[in-house]
Amino acid sequence: MCTQDEHDRILAMERYHGGEKPKTIYTSLGHNRYWFYKWLKRHDSNDSQWFADKSKRPLTSPYRTPEEVEKIVCLTRRHLYNQGTFCGSQAIRWQMEDDGIQPLPSESTVKRFLRKHDLTNKRTGRYKPKGKKYPKLPVKKPNDVQQFDFVGPCYLEGAFRFYSLNVIDVVSRRCAVEAMTSKTDVYLSVQNVWKRLGI
Repeated sequence: MCTQDEHDRILAMERYHGGEKPKTIYTSLGHNRYWFYKWLKRHDSNDSQWFADKSKRPLTSPYRTPEEVEKIVCLTRRHLYNQGTFCGSQAIRWQMEDDGIQPLPSESTVKRFLRKHDLTNKRTGRYKPKGKKYPKLPVKKPNDVQQFDFVGPCYLEGAFRFYSLNVIDVVSRRCAVEAMTSKTDVYLSVQNVWKRLGI
């Protein structure tokens, strides 16, 4: 069933092909010259539904995130989850930036992909020790043995990422912590920690 607008278009073309002048047709129907010739062009396009309104939505969107990037978001999330590290939208975006992924999606886009693929579940269960025994080194005095622990990435509010190098002397229990914004700063951080411990 045709709408009133569609009925006007069909009637206008019938009257035109019946020999009536264009100005008389579009004036009597309450339209203008532009309207008439627009639908005359559509009528002559051999489209059986020429009189129907067509969607104005563009066929392609320059702002749409490529499908490949969406797949990378999901793969990165699973990879971080399996490593036992942070695997939220911010952590995923940082990892993709480190991997040189372009275009880099916004954090809200990453969240949307995670919801779409049902990847928003949190880690469940407690950590279960593997029961592996490590060798004990002979320790007699301070500075004989230090325990290093590299932690990260960690995140602060405001999309700030950092890593932490923690060191503790086994005998004196003195500790030192060095924060850094990149893994490449590890070497310099180790030197700074050793200086704090007097090594």
